[in-house]
Amino acid sequence: MDDSTGTGEQLRLVIPKGSLEAQTLRLFEDADLAVQRSSDRDYRATIDDPRVDEVRILRPQEIGKYVEEGIFDIGITGRDWITETQAEVVSVCQIPFSKVSARPTRAVLAVPAESEIESAADLPDGAKISTELPEMTRRFFEDMGKKVRIYLSYGATEAKVPDIVDAIVDITETGSSLRRAGLRIVAELCQSYPELIANQESWGDPVKRQAILDIRTLLEGALNARGRVLVKLNCAADDLERILGVLPSMKSPTVNELAHHTGYAVETVVAKNEINTLIPVLKANGAEDIVEMPVTKIVE
Repeated sequence: MDDSTGTGEQLRLVIPKGSLEAQTLRLFEDADLAVQRSSDRDYRATIDDPRVDEVRILRPQEIGKYVEEGIFDIGITGRDWITETQAEVVSVCQIPFSKVSARPTRAVLAVPAESEIESAADLPDGAKISTELPEMTRRFFEDMGKKVRIYLSYGATEAKVPDIVDAIVDITETGSSLRRAGLRIVAELCQSYPELIANQESWGDPVKRQAILDIRTLLEGALNARGRVLVKLNCAADDLERILGVLPSMKSPTVNELAHHTGYAVETVVAKNEINTLIPVLKANGAEDIVEMPVTKIVE
């Protein structure tokens, strides 16, 4: 690949396969870093950007260690899997999205709803726990001084209670799937957002670090733009202060005088979910020629 930046350094990137895959791909596309691959099943991909040499799409459980060991320079995975694998990586930034919302996922301890257990401390020594996070679970109970039996789960963890195990440690966002399975949360082990992480040596290289920071700027700009739109309008001089009084903005609106001193042009970025009530208010206060436009990036 031609290195048009002249840096001679390109990044090897790994992004998560599975539940966060679609949102990660959408974010990279919004950031003008669209991931191209031959099919949805292809684990190899490319990004048409001089800073990115190689892209792989792998399970998030593996990504932390691969980045730690320098197989990849940067990657995206959840804090839960970084904690589980104890990967020694640089956390470049959080990426606050999850499968269905911007809330974090949580690793939680859950028991049958009818159980008398109210906290992790109530579990008896020798209790059997099924989980896809065995190391995190082991450390959690070791810190409590409690001995439990941990069974590695390969899926459908909630189906193993109460016939096979006494409790589970599972990843959830809202807890609704656990409630549907007849389970009740009694403790939280950690909260997790996806993170952009970097290999320590790559982060220590000034050229690679700048490329990583450039990628972070683009991703954060795309995230900042989500749920926001640009509003532009014209108004008479006599209406300007009244309109500014009802117009929300990130800092302050941009105001420019129209040609021939016929009024003012005003523009600002507002929340998309406010626009349906904001436009009628603006019009009632004298705004004209109101235009709503999508925003793809906001770099602060």
